Amino acid sequence: MEFALSPRLLELKQRAAGLTGKIMQYEDECEANNGLPPETHAAIREEVLAHGLQAINMPAEWGGAGLTILEQVVVQDELGKLTNALWDAVWRPANCLSACTPEQRERYLVPDIEGRRRDAVAITEEHAGSDPSRIRTTATRDGDDYVLNGEKWFVTVGDVADFLIVLAYVQPDNEPTMFLVDKGTPGVSVKRTPRYTHTFVYEHPEFLFQDVRVGQDAVLGRVGEGYDLTRDWFTEERLMIAARTIGAAERALRLAVDWAKEREQGGDVLMNRQLIQGMIADSVTEIATNRAFTHQVAWEFDQGGDRKTLHAKAATAKLAASEASNRIVDRCVQIFGGRGYMRDVPVERLWRELRVDRIWEGTSEIQRLVIANEVGKRGLDDLLSFTAGS
Repeated sequence: MEFALSPRLLELKQRAAGLTGKIMQYEDECEANNGLPPETHAAIREEVLAHGLQAINMPAEWGGAGLTILEQVVVQDELGKLTNALWDAVWRPANCLSACTPEQRERYLVPDIEGRRRDAVAITEEHAGSDPSRIRTTATRDGDDYVLNGEKWFVTVGDVADFLIVLAYVQPDNEPTMFLVDKGTPGVSVKRTPRYTHTFVYEHPEFLFQDVRVGQDAVLGRVGEGYDLTRDWFTEERLMIAARTIGAAERALRLAVDWAKEREQGGDVLMNRQLIQGMIADSVTEIATNRAFTHQVAWEFDQGGDRKTLHAKAATAKLAASEASNRIVDRCVQIFGGRGYMRDVPVERLWRELRVDRIWEGTSEIQRLVIANEVGKRGLDDLLSFTAGS
C-alpha cells in the first residue's frame, strides 16, 4: 500500500495551493462588502483557467480538468482554506449535468465548464429539507411542454447563476424529475434573499416558479430519474465537503499555532501552556485521521467500488470531518482569545462558515441515518474496510 502523494497528486496540490493564494487576497474585500464586484470575479476566473482547475469534475474532452475523485479531493482540501467560501468561485458544475443530452451539453454544460455560465441546484423547499418526498414543486404535462409550479429555498449561487437544476414531481404520477430552467424564463422570480451567519461570496435566494413553461428538452436525464441524479450529486459533494472542511481546519490550526508561539501570557508564550497544547494536539489528531479516511474513500470511488457502500462511506467522511473541523476551529478561536472573535481574523470567519457544513448536503443526523441503514442492510464489513470494484 502506498500512502504518499504521487508526483501527479503533489503537483495538483501545489497548483491548487497557488490558486488558493491568488484568491486569498480578496478575502477581506469579500467580508467588508458582502461579496465581490464583477471585475474581481473576472480576475478570479482568469486565475482559475490559468491554473487549469476549471470544472475539475468534468471530462477533459468537454473542456474540464478531468480529475479523478481522489485528485478532486486533494484540490478541494487546498481550496477549503479560503474564507468567505471563495472556494465556490472555482466553479465545479453539478455532476448530474453529465446526464445532459448532446444538445443540452452545448447549451448548458460546456459554457458552465468554461466559466461563461453558472448552474445552481434547486432541491430544498420550505417543508422539504432532508426529506425529498415532501417536495411540493410540480411539473404538469401540457401538450409537448411541462408547466412548473413551486418554491425552492437555499439555492446557493442562485444570485449569479444563469440556469437552475430544479427537482420537481411530474404529474399525475409524482415522478421525481430534474429540469434545466433558464433563470430568465417567464414565471421564474426571486422571492427573497435571506441573510445568513456566514459572509458567503454568493447568495442563497429563494425562488418562485409560477406557471413556468419548459419543453421536453428541459428534462435532465429521464422522467422519474430525479432521485438517482440527486443521490449521485449528494454522494460526491459530501466527500468534497469533507475535504474542504479538513483544509479549513488546517488553516485555522496553523494560524492558531503561530499565534500561540508569539503570544505571551503570565510570563510565557501560550504554546508552552498545557491547556493550549491539549487543544493543538487534539486538533492535529482530528485533521490527520479525517484526511486519511477521506483520501481512502476517494480512492475507493476511483476503483469503482459499490455505489451504495460509497454513499455510506461518503456520509461517514462528511459526518466525521465536518464535526471535527467545527471543534478544531472553535478551539482556534479560543486560542486567539478576543482577537478570535474579530471578523478581520480568518479563524473567526472560518468558525462562522464551517457551521453550515453540518447542515447542507444532508445534516449530520441524516449522515448517521445513511450509515446506520447501510449497516442494517449489509453489515459492517464493507464500511470498516478498504473496498474496491471487481
